[in-house]
Amino acid sequence: MNITLFGQKGICQIVTGLNYKIFGTLFFSLLATITGVGIVVPLLPVYARHIGAGGLYIGLIFGAFSISRTFLLPLFGRLSDRKGRKPFIVTGLLSYALVSVAFILSTKIQHLIVIRFFQGVASAMIMPVIQAYVGDITPSGREGFVMGLFNMSLFFGLSLGLVAGGLINDHLNLQAAFVCMGLLALVGAGLSYWLLPATGDETGLRRGRPPLAWRVIMGDRIIIGLFAFRLVYTASIGVIWGFVPVLGDLAFGLSSSQIGILVMTGVLVSGMVQTPMGYLADRMSCKAMVMIGGALAGSAVLSFQWAGSYAELLGASVVFGLGGGIAMPAMMALAVLKGHQTESMGSVMAVLTVAHSLGMLIGAIFAGMMMDWYELRDAFSFGFWFMLAGLGVFWLCMFGAPINTGDVQGNAHGT
Repeated sequence: MNITLFGQKGICQIVTGLNYKIFGTLFFSLLATITGVGIVVPLLPVYARHIGAGGLYIGLIFGAFSISRTFLLPLFGRLSDRKGRKPFIVTGLLSYALVSVAFILSTKIQHLIVIRFFQGVASAMIMPVIQAYVGDITPSGREGFVMGLFNMSLFFGLSLGLVAGGLINDHLNLQAAFVCMGLLALVGAGLSYWLLPATGDETGLRRGRPPLAWRVIMGDRIIIGLFAFRLVYTASIGVIWGFVPVLGDLAFGLSSSQIGILVMTGVLVSGMVQTPMGYLADRMSCKAMVMIGGALAGSAVLSFQWAGSYAELLGASVVFGLGGGIAMPAMMALAVLKGHQTESMGSVMAVLTVAHSLGMLIGAIFAGMMMDWYELRDAFSFGFWFMLAGLGVFWLCMFGAPINTGDVQGNAHGT
């Protein structure tokens, strides 16, 4: 193992044993795709409201994506364990490009809901399979660092996309934003098709026996705890992405660029701390990191409810990003270890991405109901209390269980 964060050897010597051709291809493919998604995300809620959508319909537009993805994630995750990763990654990225064309042609709220449903199908082929592929090639004992490094593609892609989306909409139009989303998805598909090894040459996959049964995977205490945290953390993201743009538009009269910067700030902060927090996750209590990060994120969600200025909204976004940046590398490190232990990496990542989808659905739908039944700002109090409940479940599941990467690694290999 050799780590050189800065110096003459540079980035290519950060982790000995990591296949940088595969890692770099997956990193830049996901970066391009997520940048395209980030271009569109902050614009959808405001666009939907302008064509007549209320809080519940805004929630359904975001929730439709989660519904389809939730049902198909276990299927694609398990199939990638059996058949290989590359076919699902390339097909999913090409499907994203087709979805962008459908967005351009849409004119009604119902169209947006249906399109988001099929976008969820494409997403089910991409995120858990790419994360599983990274887990396959991660050297033992450096799970937190490698996953933190890889997560930068997600957070930096979103950051770039959120800013670019606002600028494109302000200076061109929404259709141009959808075109950019499609082109970037095509870039990701091209990179994956040409640079990833053929399916039969994929490294790290264990095809000696079938993946473990779902009841065995879902009966694991650590996976239950990780599922609970991923659920509530992503529900908070759903609340913020779905309703901070509406709050900024209605309460503060923000432009599309300002809304993009507001949402981007938290994502960018989270991306900046992913790698150092991943380094710490390999050396300290992962449980403590998740609890601390979750507490910070929950307090930030509540802060949106009481924000009285654009500066206060930005401050809440920064704290939320910091909380996620602390918690996510530790959570993903434990997931990678469980994937190696069970020889079902795709299935484990699919379970956690199901939690991600359900969290987006719950956050968007219930926050939308709070907005319609009470006031817009009450949507954020729901996110806060839901986060506290999830942290409680996580702590109970992790109590007495191996929580450090070294502990779990030893347990996984029977040492």
